[in-house]
Amino acid sequence: MKILLCAKYFQCLAIPGSMRALHKDYRTMTPQNFSNYESMKQDFKLEIPEYFNFAKDVLDQWTNMEKAGKRPSNPAFWWINGNGEEVRWSFEELGYLSRKFANILTEACGLQRGDRVILLLPRIPEWWLANIACLRTGTVLIPGTTQMTQKDILYRLQSSKAKCIITNEVLAPAVDAVASKCENLHSKLIVSQSPREGWENLKEMMKHASDNHTCVKTKHNEMMAIFFTSGTSGYPKMTGHTHSSFGLGLSINGRFWLDLTPLDVMWNTSDTGWAKSAWSSVFSPWIQGACVFAHYLPRFEPASILQTLSEFPITVFCSAPTAYRMLVQNDKARRYKFKSLKHCVSGGEPINPEVTEQWRNRTGLDIYEGYGQTETVLICGNFKGMKIKPGSMGKPSPAFDVKILDVNGNVLPPGKEGDIGIRVRPNRPLGLFTHYIDNPTKTASTLRGNFYITGDRGYMDEDGYFWFVSRADDIILSSGYRIGPFEVESALIEHPAVAESAVVSSPDPIRGEVVKAFIVLNPDYKSHDQEQLKKEIQEHVKRNTAPYKYPRKVGTLIKNNISLVFWKFSAVYFFHFNEHSLEMCYTKHFKLN
Repeated sequence: MKILLCAKYFQCLAIPGSMRALHKDYRTMTPQNFSNYESMKQDFKLEIPEYFNFAKDVLDQWTNMEKAGKRPSNPAFWWINGNGEEVRWSFEELGYLSRKFANILTEACGLQRGDRVILLLPRIPEWWLANIACLRTGTVLIPGTTQMTQKDILYRLQSSKAKCIITNEVLAPAVDAVASKCENLHSKLIVSQSPREGWENLKEMMKHASDNHTCVKTKHNEMMAIFFTSGTSGYPKMTGHTHSSFGLGLSINGRFWLDLTPLDVMWNTSDTGWAKSAWSSVFSPWIQGACVFAHYLPRFEPASILQTLSEFPITVFCSAPTAYRMLVQNDKARRYKFKSLKHCVSGGEPINPEVTEQWRNRTGLDIYEGYGQTETVLICGNFKGMKIKPGSMGKPSPAFDVKILDVNGNVLPPGKEGDIGIRVRPNRPLGLFTHYIDNPTKTASTLRGNFYITGDRGYMDEDGYFWFVSRADDIILSSGYRIGPFEVESALIEHPAVAESAVVSSPDPIRGEVVKAFIVLNPDYKSHDQEQLKKEIQEHVKRNTAPYKYPRKVGTLIKNNISLVFWKFSAVYFFHFNEHSLEMCYTKHFKLN
């Protein structure tokens, strides 16, 4: 089963009759793009051309298919805002508009191939156009969440050396406040109905820009995008992806895990700042010619999600386990019928088996869990036609040879817990990041023998299914967000009441995990009201870093003159470092005064 991006490949995907024959019952779980897992894994081969550009070699090819009448009348892009506004674009219209945007980047902004562009926009159509425009110009896209604070934006601008930033009127003041400290930044584009001093207005420029643009000829291994990802220590790392690692590698996700065809309408609810949006809101669906559905939805509202799934012909739905938990717990969930929905997937954190059972009871559909990282495409997944073992990540995707390893890089037998690794030697697989930008030490630390170490621990059972156990580091996975303790501790220490702090994960029935902070108070604050002080500290963190990182739980505020460094060490030495070990060590060893 070779995947080669050529006319024949697109023709095979674009024959509606043959695809309908595979699923007369629209809700069946029979795969549309493969026979079974074993043949998919055994026969798969992805051919890599010397030159590849997703805009030219995929999107423009779908435009040609549309013009030739060889693609269904499904839109390529379908956006709603919940207030009656709607946008539907064909691949031809996406091409027309993204070429105008590309000319703005190269002409008005003066950007050249390889220059870096930070994109901070919510789920609005311009976010998708910016993605494609960067592909066409060979500029390197750096997406970010709109929850960023001024400090977050400064760090990303300085560390990435970005020359251009694209955002809206909400974040523009924060950018202006730090722009003078960013010597490389020389272009600012705002998506707004109103002008702003010092900014080029994208909406106005799009009215006059030419659509005559020739896509750059990029080599498959040229840098395409950089994603910031949280780490255990230090600030977020820059993860580099090439035109082929995502542009070709994510065909694994689209063709096999999502099992998409040009007849499908795919809705992924991920935040635009995360790699999961690149996965399931750009590359995976469009490489299959499917429609990307998007809802502006500034915050997660279960009722709006349920209403949208009921009203619109969404066939494939992707969301975080936290979202599914909130949907099944919604009192009105039983009122809605999802007549078009036929495939549901989840990723970002482990999903609770009880949630999958409740979802199945209410919709008749299983949730197919997938496992991957910012650094990779799909590593493991539950695929159509496979037996689903609730709680399992499924089996390795065709992209990777996945093993469980000991500390020396030896492969462990079934049932033994170890580090989850991907074989990268002698041949490095497609779909893996290149390196952590400007951080060779961290890049080198991910290698152990012939394997890339994911940083997650798990085990494989006798049937070849993989099971997630925990992070090998202290990363907190909350509602699909990756949160590094260091980032939260850095924000905490800036509050005058905080002498020292320790941040850990705490179980949560809705979000899976939440941030919990243990704090040693400065002497001047020991007499303050504890509950009021906790609230003040929480609000302080919200203001000083992205709000999703704030500690939803705060342990007892420690008034003793103890060192948290020694406290943390004791928790690790005597127990395992988590909220319970910190509580225990404090209670048993440090409650001295």
